[in-house]
Formats: sequence, structure tokens, C-alpha cells
Amino acid sequence: MARPRTFDEERALDAAMRTFWEKGYEATSTQDLCDATGLGRSSIYNTFKSKHDLFQRALHRYMTTMNAVQLAVLEDIGRSGADRIRALFALVLDGDAENRPQGHSLGCLSVNTTVELAARDAVAARILESDTARRLDVLRAAVEAGRRDGSITSARGAGDLARFINATVAGLRVSAQGGADRAALESVVAIALDALTA
Repeated sequence: MARPRTFDEERALDAAMRTFWEKGYEATSTQDLCDATGLGRSSIYNTFKSKHDLFQRALHRYMTTMNAVQLAVLEDIGRSGADRIRALFALVLDGDAENRPQGHSLGCLSVNTTVELAARDAVAARILESDTARRLDVLRAAVEAGRRDGSITSARGAGDLARFINATVAGLRVSAQGGADRAALESVVAIALDALTA
């Protein structure tokens, strides 16, 4: 009979997620994961099978957690379409400020994974593609809502604007990781918002 697990798997997954977020996939060692989760190697491998399996689960958890907040803002019918996008940018800027250990930004685990792994890890690429498609659908719907309520007047297609907003969010996160200050990031947001009415 298998012994019952004596640890909180969700808490261990959160700790692993944070470690991958801080260090990246390749730079995170099994010992780093043991230190972060408080688990021994055998517990990690018995529960999560492999470092790659643990990373996939951590990435999925990150996306689910981060997307829940962002999707709630983008799908808020009490706001105009432009206000939904403005609120999304505020979440990104505030989230970056919250995740600055030792004075530098962690950026976004999804963006970091795209840069580090997407071109050579088919599983990670599929997870990222699915996440991007979902985000683009919601952004497109927010743009279309803005068209209906008059807060977004750009003649560009809703899909094109959704991709532009998504790329701007990724760019903000990379810029923050590179050391850009809040004022610089806010100026990028202001230009992006102007583009919605140009």
C-alpha cells in the first residue's frame, strides 16, 4: 500500500512555480526545487515525475492564476472596452512592481518561457500557443466592445489591435525586466492607449 503524502502538493507547486519564474527552466536545478519546496528528490520525482513535468504544471498554474485576474478585468461588462484595456495595463504595471525581488523584475513566466523554450520545447510551445489564443480572443472581444460603446475608434481590425495590445503587454514585461522604471512604462501604456483611438 502506498504511503499517504505528508505535504501540501499545491504549496509545493507554488514554490516550484516561483523558482522557475525567478531562475528560468534551465537554470533551475533539482536542488533548487528541493530547497524551494522543502521536499526531497524522491518526493519531487514520485509526485511530479520529472523536472519537465513539474515545470509544465507550474507554467499551467501560473497561467491559470494570472489569467483569472486579467480575464476578469477584460470581461467586465461594467467597463467600457478602452477602460478594460486600461485596467489590464494597470494590472501589468502593478504586478511587475510586486514582483521585484532584489530590485529587478521577474517579468512574466509566460514571456520568459517563450524566449527560453518555445523554439525547442514542443510541449511548452503548445501550452504557450493555447494561452496566447485564449488571451487574444478575450482582447479581441474587449476591442469589439470598445467599438460598440465608442471608446475605441481606431480603424484597425479588432484582431490586429488585440495582437498589438498583447505584444505591448509582453514588451512592458521585458522592458521592466531590463530595468525600465515606472514612468517609462507608463509612457508606453499612454501611447498604446492613444493608438486605440487613432
